[in-house]
Amino acid sequence: MNFENVLIEKKDSLAIITINRPSKLNALNKLTIEELHRAFKTLEEDNLVKVIVVTGSGEKAFVAGADISEFANFNVNQGTELAREGHELLFNFVQNLNTPVIAAINGFALGGGLELAMAAHFRVASTNAKMGLPEVSLGVIPGYGGTQRLPQLVGKGKAMEMIMTATMISAEEAKEYGLVNYVVEFEELLPLCEKLASKIARNSSIAIAAAIEAINANYTNCVNGYSVEIEQFGVSFGTEDFKEGTTAFLEKRKPNFN
Repeated sequence: MNFENVLIEKKDSLAIITINRPSKLNALNKLTIEELHRAFKTLEEDNLVKVIVVTGSGEKAFVAGADISEFANFNVNQGTELAREGHELLFNFVQNLNTPVIAAINGFALGGGLELAMAAHFRVASTNAKMGLPEVSLGVIPGYGGTQRLPQLVGKGKAMEMIMTATMISAEEAKEYGLVNYVVEFEELLPLCEKLASKIARNSSIAIAAAIEAINANYTNCVNGYSVEIEQFGVSFGTEDFKEGTTAFLEKRKPNFN
């Protein structure tokens, strides 16, 4: 795969996607969103890839936001379509991947950058990371899922405050609020993500995909998450991974999932 703004590295069952626009602090323009969609889609279809880590190039930014120069002159219809395409191509797409996605936040994660990190299944930040949704300072609101995912992660009141004040928070504050799972020194960011990915990769990919679907269902309008859990739990009994996992447990050995 040849990309202009995205790099892909594979390490055994782990794939690392790096957003590579350092001169623009890795801001998301239309091309980058399209390339990220293709990268995630390709890795999702690769049976050897069990976990995906997404990060930004350099030490300053994960993604500093959307590329404002591309849409500063948009009208209402164009703005609506911009958000709709973004949701479909990248943000909702990432959230609903069967392959677990970890966001390694290595610096500024603002606007669309924080929205991308929140679309991942969980987040790890370096100590220099700063996060926020500053859109209202530009006369617009978060348009890539920020008004929905931020309250789910930090609670309605804190999300309201962060969005209305357009204030950045530190990595430690983000951990306190439940926005990120871990905060480590910059040098330890990818090693920790690789360690977590290794733990995930030892488990059943089929079961993990089912768990992702069930968890996400609870945050989907008019969908009963408990019903999805019951259905996916039952489906698991018909998989080879279930047979292998339970047999290994009874035989007191580690399971060997494909």
